[in-house]
Amino acid sequence: MKIGIQGIRLHRAAAVAVTTGAVFATGALTAAPAQAATAPAIAAKGGFVMNNATGKSLYTKAADTKRSTGSTTKIMTAKVVLSQPNLNLDAKVTIQKAYSDYIVSKTASSARLIVGDKVTVRQLLYGLMLPSGCDAAYALADKFGTGSTRAARVKSFIGKMNTTAKSLGLKNTHFDSFDGIGNGANYSTPRDLTKLASSAMKSSTFRTIVKTKKYTAKTVTKTGSTRTMAPWVNTNTLLNNYSGTIGVKTGSGPEAKYCLVFAATRNGKTVIGTVLASTSATQRETDAKKLLTYGFGRA
Repeated sequence: MKIGIQGIRLHRAAAVAVTTGAVFATGALTAAPAQAATAPAIAAKGGFVMNNATGKSLYTKAADTKRSTGSTTKIMTAKVVLSQPNLNLDAKVTIQKAYSDYIVSKTASSARLIVGDKVTVRQLLYGLMLPSGCDAAYALADKFGTGSTRAARVKSFIGKMNTTAKSLGLKNTHFDSFDGIGNGANYSTPRDLTKLASSAMKSSTFRTIVKTKKYTAKTVTKTGSTRTMAPWVNTNTLLNNYSGTIGVKTGSGPEAKYCLVFAATRNGKTVIGTVLASTSATQRETDAKKLLTYGFGRA
């Protein structure tokens, strides 16, 4: 679960040196082709990178091994919401005490939503994806699930998450929570999460949200006045530290360790990928930078 750890700004790694040789051919000195860059070593236990336009695999490390996903789960939460028919992003949701109680009981990451405030669906999506608010995730699951009780609605919403996973062909993915705080059956793989993110990025609203570094929501209080929330800062430090970054989502937790689903565009090419179970917030960023640079070299 993402707990709001701040990433440390890192110097960009130096480019990998490429060795060239020379051979005599037909009596002339000819430069041999440059050797392909060696695949980078990463601390994360799993990784996958692909060309977003073609789906071509650019890097794999235990890419199909199931692991806990932490808050990268919220990519699916957002996708399910954005896939709702006739979605009104300006519809208001009243924040319930249950959402606040939940984040306290789970010591979960929070968008600091205030009980009784009316918050739009659009704002909840920002609260979900930038500060990784589990209160925002709960509010969205309650709003877009079906049923006569909150528990039934949440169960229904998680069902939609799993139905969507199946429809996308994510064979090694299962959700048992709306936010990644699972009960032992919340897992995916680097390949599946990358495919999920690629699908989610087809939504212009999703793309706009996940590349936003900071967002300030103005909510409506119980008395009808306007509350200006403290700014939500994106937990994805790649947005500041790797040129061309356009998303996507961090995740962490005792079992998940440190995860990052990432995407960047350079010279008209978009590379998208995932690292799971890295060793720290700093290291997951370092891993992602290595894989992006390597991916662009092969895309």
